[in-house]
Amino acid sequence: MKIQRLIKWLMDRLMGVIALILLSPLILLVAIAVAINMGSPVVFSQDRPGKNGRIFKFYKFRTMTEEEDDQGELLPDEQRLTKLGELLRKSSLDELPQLWNVLKGDMSFVGPRPLLVRYLERYTPAQARRHEVIPGITGWAQVNGRRQLDGNWEKKFALDIWYIDHWSLWLDIKILLLTVLIVLKREDVSQNGQATGEEFFGTQ
Repeated sequence: MKIQRLIKWLMDRLMGVIALILLSPLILLVAIAVAINMGSPVVFSQDRPGKNGRIFKFYKFRTMTEEEDDQGELLPDEQRLTKLGELLRKSSLDELPQLWNVLKGDMSFVGPRPLLVRYLERYTPAQARRHEVIPGITGWAQVNGRRQLDGNWEKKFALDIWYIDHWSLWLDIKILLLTVLIVLKREDVSQNGQATGEEFFGTQ
């Protein structure tokens, strides 16, 4: 198992470098489009918990404006999501900056998706096990329902823990192949008109 983990680490670095080189023209085009459409910053960053709960900066291309109401509060997410942002989410192109997270070692190509820092205190001990491994750009939960699992946190976390308990290089390869198919099919990333997923308030 240690050898497999080492191979996974090496594959992440190698695939990350290759992906950045091959996708650099596309990354540049998306960055220019975001800058023209929404201005700066082009990349959205946010603190997220990684392996063992260690906090790191998580990167995505911006998909929403910073528009505010008369009271100076941000408008609801669905009102700030631009047409370009919706396209980037549906095509998963907004995730491209996470290649840098992979090269830094904060993330892997495959693993449980890193969620919000404020969720850390809301997990049950079983749910907190998702932090036993490095988080990923895609994961077992994402290829078994993707955003259709929004609101069903117990199911999503159960899939994350299943991945941890059954991990192998072959499982990672299967998840990567399924992810490519999902992206090519352009399956929706939002549900019921929502721009972002439902908040996790803890298991009742």
